[in-house]
Amino acid sequence: MSGAWEDGTPGLLTLPSGRRVRGRAWRDVPPGPPPEFGVYLLGRSPDPPPWEHRWVRWRDFSLPADPTGFRAALTEAWERSATERVDFACRGGIGRTGTALACLAVLDGVPDAEAVAFVRAGYRAQAVETRAQAAFIKDPVLLRPRKLGPSLGTEP
Repeated sequence: MSGAWEDGTPGLLTLPSGRRVRGRAWRDVPPGPPPEFGVYLLGRSPDPPPWEHRWVRWRDFSLPADPTGFRAALTEAWERSATERVDFACRGGIGRTGTALACLAVLDGVPDAEAVAFVRAGYRAQAVETRAQAAFIKDPVLLRPRKLGPSLGTEP
């Protein structure tokens, strides 16, 4: 275990559980400690960073090409964010990153109807750019079956 992001980390979002994750634009790697795990939401596979990561094929202004793969990456990110520095990025750090952070917030217990506002207040005011992205956050197949209980994936 290396630890969570420090206070003042650019792009930091603190979830209700206390977990901290960072959102950013793909090319904008802030100074400071690197992530230990990243989820990268891009139309093409990125050049691999020097830390463990998952690539989710996701074109700009759209939704993940493979929602099941996205859910797996999101679940892994949520689990790892308890003890590691987890990073999310897309080209601009707004739409896809904001959508993924809102989905992560739902996994962490934020009601889906409040997730966009939560991310806009805590990460970036412009996060989640399209109606389809906002609707995706409320997809019961994607997120609702995984309510938090003693461990992720169990009923409370």
